[in-house]
Amino acid sequence: MATSLGSNTYNRQNWEDSDFPILCQTCLGENPYIRMSKEKYGKECKICARPFTVFRWCPGVRMRFKKTEVCQTCSKMKNVCQTCLLDLEYGLPIQVRDTGLSIKDDVPKSDVNKEYYTQNMEREIQNSDGTRPVGMLGKAPSSSDMLLKLARTSPYYKRNRPHICSFWVKGECRRGEECPYRHEKPTDPDDPLADQNIKDRFYGINDPVANKLLQRASTMPRLDPPEDKTISTLYIGGLGENITDSELRSHFYQFGEIRTITLVQRQQCAFIQFATRQAAELAAEKSFNKLIVNGRRLTVKWGRSQAAKSKEIKEGYSEMGTRLEPVPGLPAGVCLSVCLLGYGFGPPVFHPMGPPPPPPMALRPPGHIHYPSQDPQRMGTHAATRHGD
Repeated sequence: MATSLGSNTYNRQNWEDSDFPILCQTCLGENPYIRMSKEKYGKECKICARPFTVFRWCPGVRMRFKKTEVCQTCSKMKNVCQTCLLDLEYGLPIQVRDTGLSIKDDVPKSDVNKEYYTQNMEREIQNSDGTRPVGMLGKAPSSSDMLLKLARTSPYYKRNRPHICSFWVKGECRRGEECPYRHEKPTDPDDPLADQNIKDRFYGINDPVANKLLQRASTMPRLDPPEDKTISTLYIGGLGENITDSELRSHFYQFGEIRTITLVQRQQCAFIQFATRQAAELAAEKSFNKLIVNGRRLTVKWGRSQAAKSKEIKEGYSEMGTRLEPVPGLPAGVCLSVCLLGYGFGPPVFHPMGPPPPPPMALRPPGHIHYPSQDPQRMGTHAATRHGD
């Protein structure tokens, strides 16, 4: 080709020379100090076949060396990382992002059309301020519910691990611990995830990772509003120790007037009560499976009515969802009634069979202590022994 890395230097003014790569946080690694090697016009871009500056580095200890695979022009056209070709904003494949945003960017695949398209995109990139993507992606809506649900919020450094040692699989690796590859049993070779193509990922077609994520999105659970129209409270779980009520209020106030926010630090959850049911439904729809505060993905559920809470407690569960343990020494039908009395749900209902149980601790006279062994009906007590004599 005319733009190949050979003795022919035709159209060399379009070759790319950069000072720093465009990478995602996962490919950079967790070490903030990285030593990179830079090779000017080191390889051809795997998409546009133009020579570009190649960067090579090791993202961390016991990780494999990584390098840039595509040029920065192709990276900016799709807003992806130069190494893994995943979206820089959501951390998702191009096919998933384009499906979520409902866009279709047909990049030419023939040599002449691809070169002409790339030159036009370079001109558009130079005329832009660099804060927004170019092409069809720059005209797409800012966000999507599906993308917010599938987006990766933290780096996945496990992706930088070395490949599996093929010699170890055959039982012929003699390096031992010095082997830079992983000594693990490989997964199913017929798995579609084991056969990935960088061009298919860039063009957004036949990407097995994208197909897996799209299938997960189709089966993702939904949060349906309860039938009781009086419920206007949302349960927020997984808060951690650093999220405050002011941060929750700053996120949820956009959906409507908030009546109360109750934080339960021991359970790391909160209850947000809205003034209207319409505001609560809007907040649940916009926040379910995509609420992120301070880098933490939070759980959003509907609250329960007082009637539902009373029914669960009558069935042997507390308000927090834990099962009420039976009290030792009491008949089977009395334990639940005593527990309900402690929670303030009316007087106890005694079991019809057998003698009545002793009163609860709160209702016993001072100085009186009841032990199960003092029950005359139990074997081994003094009354039973005297009756047997």
